[in-house]
Amino acid sequence: MAKKSSGSVRQRILKLFLTNVGRVVTREQIQQVARDPKTKKVPENWHQRLSELRTDYGYNIQSFRDTQELRVSEYRLVSATPGPVAGKRVKIAAPTWTEVRRRAGDACQWEEDGRRCGLRAGESDPVGGGTVKLTPDHKTPHSINPNINPDDPDEWQALCGRHQVMKKNFWDHRTGKLNVYAIVQAASDQDKRAVYDFLRSFFGE
Repeated sequence: MAKKSSGSVRQRILKLFLTNVGRVVTREQIQQVARDPKTKKVPENWHQRLSELRTDYGYNIQSFRDTQELRVSEYRLVSATPGPVAGKRVKIAAPTWTEVRRRAGDACQWEEDGRRCGLRAGESDPVGGGTVKLTPDHKTPHSINPNINPDDPDEWQALCGRHQVMKKNFWDHRTGKLNVYAIVQAASDQDKRAVYDFLRSFFGE
């Protein structure tokens, strides 16, 4: 059983991984150390703190999308030494965020297969679980343009936590290029089959 420690949610999650380098860490263990020591509640955004350790701090934390050795809800820190990271992120101005949420109808703007997520702040996420909390997202990935204007609503969008994490996984912050492998991993079985058929045709196999 994971042991709780002091510090921020991100710090507690990192400590869990650093004491288990190379070993499998489960979703339940992460939630246990992320739990608020006073209220005993698991923060809804714990998965965002996990994503930040990868994208903002450079820790190579694998999931089932990275290797077949892991199952869903299992993670593994490959090395205690972090890799390169992108520059410091620009924070949206408060009035800009208010305008972005107003234009979005206070709902997640992620689109997939021509359909918008549409989960509203405060609703229950039927896939990821927990209560939806909207967060500001750079329309252009930070790795490509770190100089986003914090005062321009047209450069921002509102995303729920689950889709914020998904988008981060779609871009390699070290190269600024699409993480095609991660995109295919996250695709439906039908889309995976379409990609497979395309590649077979492309390579003449």
